Amino acid sequence: MIDRRKILQAAAIAGTMPLMSGKAGAETNVQIRGTGDLGIIIERATGSVQIIETTGRTSLARITGMGDLSHASAVFSRDERYVFIFGRDGGLSKIDLLAQKLVKRVIQAGNSIGGAISDDGQLVAVSNYKPGGVRIFRSADLSPVATLPARYDGDNLSKTVGLVDIPGNRFVYSLYDAGEVWLADCSDLAKGGKPKITRFGDIGLQPYDGLVTENGRHYIAGLFGEDGMAMIDLWQKKPQVKRILNGYGRGEKKLPVYKMPHLEGWTQANGKFYFPAVGHHKVLIADGDSFAQTGEIDVHGQPVFVMARPDGRQVWVNFAHPLNDTVQVIDTMENRIIKQFKPGPAVLHMEFTPRGEHVWISVRDENRVDIYDTQSLEKIKSLPAKAPSGIFFTDRAGRIGL
Repeated sequence: MIDRRKILQAAAIAGTMPLMSGKAGAETNVQIRGTGDLGIIIERATGSVQIIETTGRTSLARITGMGDLSHASAVFSRDERYVFIFGRDGGLSKIDLLAQKLVKRVIQAGNSIGGAISDDGQLVAVSNYKPGGVRIFRSADLSPVATLPARYDGDNLSKTVGLVDIPGNRFVYSLYDAGEVWLADCSDLAKGGKPKITRFGDIGLQPYDGLVTENGRHYIAGLFGEDGMAMIDLWQKKPQVKRILNGYGRGEKKLPVYKMPHLEGWTQANGKFYFPAVGHHKVLIADGDSFAQTGEIDVHGQPVFVMARPDGRQVWVNFAHPLNDTVQVIDTMENRIIKQFKPGPAVLHMEFTPRGEHVWISVRDENRVDIYDTQSLEKIKSLPAKAPSGIFFTDRAGRIGL
């Protein structure tokens, strides 16, 4: 005679549970798991996404049919079950990580460049190059709820970049062509109201991306048209634009820029900010309170991502073409490079596990993702992937601006 209690106990230990389905008495084995160690790898050449888990460092599934993922980014639902992917072709896709399937995909623009999710998890906002502006959707079913055209100088439409969420169901983004930053308060959308827009003008030439500090206080826009950045203290009653790191490349010839730095890869660690210098082979260091430049580190090439290990002790840096086969590790106590290695051609992205014991690195041109131990600085595993680029883990769901 079968002891059902022992079967259930054994299944629970193994990570599976017999669940009732359909007819009474019919059982099927499905895996029960949490979402805290899940993530995705963007496979940019094939319009596909791998679902991975970081505990065993394995791939669980491949989801296809998501169009142009050549510059794709992603955000997660607050319960970490769903991931929303922003494709370069204007596609917005929703994937169920547990059911391992594409739930829905909509084409919402001609060319998009990232997005964000509101702090209550109900709104997903998409930043667009073409036709410009921001569109907002319900996360539950991807139905549209608002369109925010980025108009300036009459009927001109600007590309929008650097879209992030901040507390209060608000979004902040930059207008590349207009040289402005806009704050969209969407707290009344659920009640049938309209977004309230606050505009910050004259922030500098060609803001190309933006970030918000981890506490949601400071929005920083990088400037492509000049050496410097624009910062807004969002906690002030009447926020104002302040210029920081003005003329950091003064006296130096700016080099050709083959790939723009990604500002969400800028980092705050050990009481300091670490920024990539546009057009220079440098990582800039700024004071964590005043934002004044306090130093710089000469690095291998033009930095793309300058990313801190979660504890802030290390900063990992990758680089733009043609020097994109290299990664350097900076010790933030000594502000010096402690390790340089060459994973292979086209290192595009890095992502730390939630506590930072490992970092996953995409090596696009060798069709693999490498996993490094951040204490020993040695590679411990590789996973095959089709032209991988962005790597995103579900712990981002609980962090402002990611």
